[in-house]
Amino acid sequence: MVVERRKPIQIGEGVKRVMAHPLKSKSEELNIEETLDRFLAEPIIADHDVPPFDRSPYDGFALRAGDTKHASAETPVQLEVIEEIGAGQVATSQLRQGQAIRIMTGASIPDGADAVSMFEVVKEYEKDMKQMIEVGRKFTPGQNIARQGEDTERGTVLIKEGTRITPGVTALLATFGYKTVNVYQKPKIGIYATGTELLNIDEPLQPGKIRNSNAYMISAQIRKMGGDPLYLGKLADDFEACFRAISTALEDVDALVTTGGVSVGDYDYLPAIYEKLGATTLFNKIAMRPGSVTTVAEYEGKLLFGLSGNPSACFVGGELFVRPFIKQAVKSMPYLAKMKAVLAKDFPKPNPFTRLVRGKIEYAAEGVRVAPTGLDKSSSVTSIAKADIFIVLPGGTRGFRTGDEVEVLLFNNESDQNPWEK
Repeated sequence: MVVERRKPIQIGEGVKRVMAHPLKSKSEELNIEETLDRFLAEPIIADHDVPPFDRSPYDGFALRAGDTKHASAETPVQLEVIEEIGAGQVATSQLRQGQAIRIMTGASIPDGADAVSMFEVVKEYEKDMKQMIEVGRKFTPGQNIARQGEDTERGTVLIKEGTRITPGVTALLATFGYKTVNVYQKPKIGIYATGTELLNIDEPLQPGKIRNSNAYMISAQIRKMGGDPLYLGKLADDFEACFRAISTALEDVDALVTTGGVSVGDYDYLPAIYEKLGATTLFNKIAMRPGSVTTVAEYEGKLLFGLSGNPSACFVGGELFVRPFIKQAVKSMPYLAKMKAVLAKDFPKPNPFTRLVRGKIEYAAEGVRVAPTGLDKSSSVTSIAKADIFIVLPGGTRGFRTGDEVEVLLFNNESDQNPWEK
């Protein structure tokens, strides 16, 4: 097998090439109970005011503020309680001077009332067979009233297209009567792991063998990104078998991810498979560590992501290239959010390429601090498990010291802004 020459491109250029081949978005209608963590395929617009009427936020008494104009602890006013209403009820009486209505939380404010007094600030008693309250303080018009539309006015765009449905979003959907919700279909992403050295996760270790962690890791990444991972199994180091498997898989998925088999060793078949398929290679080397051999090709409108077999390199490739591809398909924010922080630990290793160090972020009183987690090696698994950021160290540098300002990418925060664009 001929070892191909590879010319590295910058990360930003690689992302740009991936995003130039968007997956066609498709939507489906699902019951609201099935939509948690799915992405909205249309904006949600308020079709009524919230609250839909002036309502009481407390259990208490609806009254006329003018009746309490001269009320004080020394000179309380007496009001007759003429009715009682609960949530979902409407008063049958209109308040007149010297009157109050007992009201429960959520009930509509009666006609004539313009304030609500909580139970604990009045004194209840009976006089001449009438229910009375004594009010020892002054109220102002509108006091303790939740006004119609103060939360949301009719016609307001409540939630944008592409928003992930959280429990809070679900509450809004239910408030506005969405029994079914239009969401984007999950892109189906096939996954193959390559290498005869791989064991199933339930197999005992053997000399020269390692367990197949990458397939499960990238599956979890894809699921979190909003995709539907389909693990297709392991590929042996046999060119024709690999070619047949990949050719067949492409018929049933929206994109294909392979882990391993993309470097330049004699048994790495993927570049040759891409060539035999007639796929167009978008890039086959990225100026980054780890994961420089990350490869992406396009075939009949579908992308083939060739990620490194080393866990950290595989993880980096997934977050930087697979993520925006999937997110673009569900109209969600495609990139990891970027911010600046201060390095809390020396990193003396020189960087010929941009280095993405798995790290941990700390929000301290003196500012945002970050430090690497575990070994900075592409084979390290523990550094991924403990990390919540990438520390981005530019290429062409000779290392960094404690206190240096660095840029970081946040695993759990997303952005519309491409972090690789200035």
